[in-house]
Amino acid sequence: MSKTKIAPSLLAADFGNLQRDVELVNNSAADWHHIDVMDGVFVPNISYGMPVVKAIAKHATKPLDVHLMIVDPDRYIQTFADLGAQILSVHYEACTHLHRSLQAIKSAGMKAGVALNPHTNVQLLEDTIQDIDVVCLMSVNPGFGGQSFIENTYTKVKSLKEMIIRKGAKTLIEIDGGVTSKNAKALVDSGADVLVAGSFVFKSKHPVDTIKELKELAG
Repeated sequence: MSKTKIAPSLLAADFGNLQRDVELVNNSAADWHHIDVMDGVFVPNISYGMPVVKAIAKHATKPLDVHLMIVDPDRYIQTFADLGAQILSVHYEACTHLHRSLQAIKSAGMKAGVALNPHTNVQLLEDTIQDIDVVCLMSVNPGFGGQSFIENTYTKVKSLKEMIIRKGAKTLIEIDGGVTSKNAKALVDSGADVLVAGSFVFKSKHPVDTIKELKELAG
């Protein structure tokens, strides 16, 4: 049984057949549904908002891993809890009071995640790592799917893993962006626990087989 979690990103799903693609993930070896919410301000793209997350939640049988790429995420913490998110990640760069945001997420009954843009140093989480359930390392610049993987991510994963162990935290490391069968094993070997894959899964001929392949490679 693989200990690495696979979280297909529904940003790459076919929105005309969203129920079908959510059920595809339900019936695959995947562990979570990864849901990217973008506001067109924090990132240069607008993805989908609450009504679409509500529609996904109606059909999903696996945990919803919601990634807020938005300014002032505190406004919507309770909203996403009410919609059924089990994991809620906010961006370090969007939170003036990160510790307060983490406490609010946990108070709302969700696991608390923090996402870091490619240029953000993992050492900035030194003081909050024990309060973080998941760190989502962006391995592409956030905003659009289908981008190439940033190679420096391996170094960041190793540094973050070292910090988690040193601090005695139980934080999971999630990688989001450009994950494929070519880098999955190297990411896990570096210390990653959760792999988000969008285009690689949904643009493949047989997404269920692709998810299974990632799960096996990740080990």
